[in-house]
Amino acid sequence: MIHAAMATLPSSAMTAVATPPPATVAFTTPQSYAQRLSHLLALKGHTPLWCPTLSVGPTRQTMSFLTSHLQPPALEPFSAIAFTSRAGIAAFSAAVADIQGSLLSARGCDTFIVAALGKDSELLDADFLSRICPNSRRIETLIPKVASPRGLVDSLGRGDQRRILCPVPLVVGIEEPPVVPEFISELEAKGWAAVRVGAYETRWLGEDCAEPIVSREEGEGLDAIVFTSSGEVEGLLKSLKAGFGWEWEDVRRRWPELVVAAHGPVTAAGAERLGVRVDVVGHKFESFGGVVEALSLKLQSAKEQP
Repeated sequence: MIHAAMATLPSSAMTAVATPPPATVAFTTPQSYAQRLSHLLALKGHTPLWCPTLSVGPTRQTMSFLTSHLQPPALEPFSAIAFTSRAGIAAFSAAVADIQGSLLSARGCDTFIVAALGKDSELLDADFLSRICPNSRRIETLIPKVASPRGLVDSLGRGDQRRILCPVPLVVGIEEPPVVPEFISELEAKGWAAVRVGAYETRWLGEDCAEPIVSREEGEGLDAIVFTSSGEVEGLLKSLKAGFGWEWEDVRRRWPELVVAAHGPVTAAGAERLGVRVDVVGHKFESFGGVVEALSLKLQSAKEQP
């Protein structure tokens, strides 16, 4: 009955019925970012396919590392704290919750800088900052115009040997991407005395984490994949090889039109370094909206080509 009804439709209606299906877009973000990115993809009409390759979060060990730097008056010798990720801010908040009193004296006169990137800075609310110091005049929040570790270094300016606390990930199961070591080196080149602390763990999810992609049948489409860090790329490649005997070229062979998108130039450079060619780079990388917008334009352009 359905086929018969469709056969009587005029050609213009038949064309409308035959609109192409939504693009299936895989993304490899950890759980803490997955809902936000999935929502943005769905708003653009895409079908999200979550394939996480890393877990991100504090552990007992990392909480111990961080707490040792926060027990009053341990933070007094510092002039700044630089958060390079949302996970770092969340770990800091969890550690501070178990500490009595504020981390800095309200009577101090030296300004203390709290820096974060892009949308992550939304977590630097009044309650968060008051736990550092109840005297708001001691606190200066810094949000660089360019939401990248290098943009953060540039915004901080000369350090003049002042100490800066850097809550960064402890990487387990994959090689540490160069982002954090380069960030620390660039701070030191600007004259900052950077103190690195493993505030949370970034851990590879294991050999099977590429399964949502590999298990797709031959006829099931995969139009694009979004990476938001180079660690995610390495995690996927490691799973493809160790768990399924695939190389990246096997992915490209199965889905030759696959569009690879990277959230910003740092992630793109890391992917290229690992042998994954990137087709789309989000340039408004203070939020995931930039890469989703760029990817959507690329996919739409591909559909419109004869």
